[in-house]
Amino acid sequence: MADFVDHVVLHIKAGDGGNGCASIHREKFKPLGGPDGGDGGRGGDVILEVDPNTSTLLEYHHRPHRRAGNGKQGMGSNRDGANGEDVVLPVPDGTVVKDARTGEVLVDLIGSGTRYVAVQGGFGGLGNAALANAKRKAPGFALLGEPGDEAEIVLELKTVADVALVGFPNAGKSSLIAALSAARPKIADYPFTTLVPNLGVVTAGETVFTVADVPGLIPGASEGRGLGHEFLRHVERCSTIVHVLDCATLEPGRDPVTDFEVIEAELAAYGSLQDRPRLVALNKVDVPDGRDLADIVTPILEERGVRVFEISAASHEGLRPLSFAMAEMVAAARAQAPVEEPTRLVIRPKQLGEAGFSVRRIDENRFQVTGEKPERWIRQTDFTNDEAVGYLADRLDRLGVEEELIKAGATAGAEVVIGPMEGGYVFDWQPSRGAEAVLGPRGTDLRLG
Repeated sequence: MADFVDHVVLHIKAGDGGNGCASIHREKFKPLGGPDGGDGGRGGDVILEVDPNTSTLLEYHHRPHRRAGNGKQGMGSNRDGANGEDVVLPVPDGTVVKDARTGEVLVDLIGSGTRYVAVQGGFGGLGNAALANAKRKAPGFALLGEPGDEAEIVLELKTVADVALVGFPNAGKSSLIAALSAARPKIADYPFTTLVPNLGVVTAGETVFTVADVPGLIPGASEGRGLGHEFLRHVERCSTIVHVLDCATLEPGRDPVTDFEVIEAELAAYGSLQDRPRLVALNKVDVPDGRDLADIVTPILEERGVRVFEISAASHEGLRPLSFAMAEMVAAARAQAPVEEPTRLVIRPKQLGEAGFSVRRIDENRFQVTGEKPERWIRQTDFTNDEAVGYLADRLDRLGVEEELIKAGATAGAEVVIGPMEGGYVFDWQPSRGAEAVLGPRGTDLRLG
């Protein structure tokens, strides 16, 4: 069973807000105790948090559906409902969050402790104690809690490392990272031994840096062949690329120069990697034929402007100069790079019209009202309670919705949709501008009789 996953689709749902409570205080000798219904609790959020102890997305591969807790309903005696419990999902450093539907990058999570609220819980509904005013002294209704947001997102892990080791399968990358660091990747004499990126910490002088052993690339990797298409993303965050070239391969048509050109072509085809400084490590010079071949190709590669090191991951020959060369490039890249800070999350409120809503004429007798406030008020309204419906009508009138409908040409009996055309609330509009609420028994509005 795989123990490393770097790409998952996650289905998340925030908690729903609790409903408000419609309650009247009852006490002996106090017949007019007044409203005392409490507010509903807020639904819980689903939050992504960078955790330094998490290195894979495996947990979300097995359990791709996550939901936060719902808010509790308000109660009498002015008792508010409890808020729903947040769900905090730990993710590795370097996780990119995308919208699964559009592919838009929502946030790039870097830095331990960085948090991103992926979906927000719904607000709790107000109880009738909060809705009371001079005209409605004892409301017979409360507002409903709002549903929590839900989304389908993609989590994509890009390894945070300083140096990427790239090369064909069995070029010796795993052996090299094992020789340079305390990492112990799987090593064998068959292709594609490495199925996941391995990380190792290397110390060279005063510089400590991280090396990533990226699974073997083959021609066409940038187009999806082999394993390269899945793991080329792990090279993106590395400041230095080291080509590990096999000087002892027996495969026909293979030699260090050809391998170098093939991998360079794949890196270029993937994009955004052309400007990274390069080093070349000619591996397996402990083999007699390997040393002879390394001596031949070294000047050819140096003519292309790259520094070449002849090494043996098996005997550790040449590793010290290579590690110091990598440390030099890493130090130079760090000196030029801005100071890395945890991801700064920018909140971008939804753009609203000047009035917070808009009215659009669909055809001769159909109109659509869209906007954050009217759509939210619709979600909060209990349509089984006439007084609640009358309260909604008053709110829409005060906002100016009726005035805009009249300007758009709406007449009595026109079909009005509040919200999206598919799934919005549809009603036959009856003008009530200036009409005062005519309250009867609790929970009724005589205008709707």
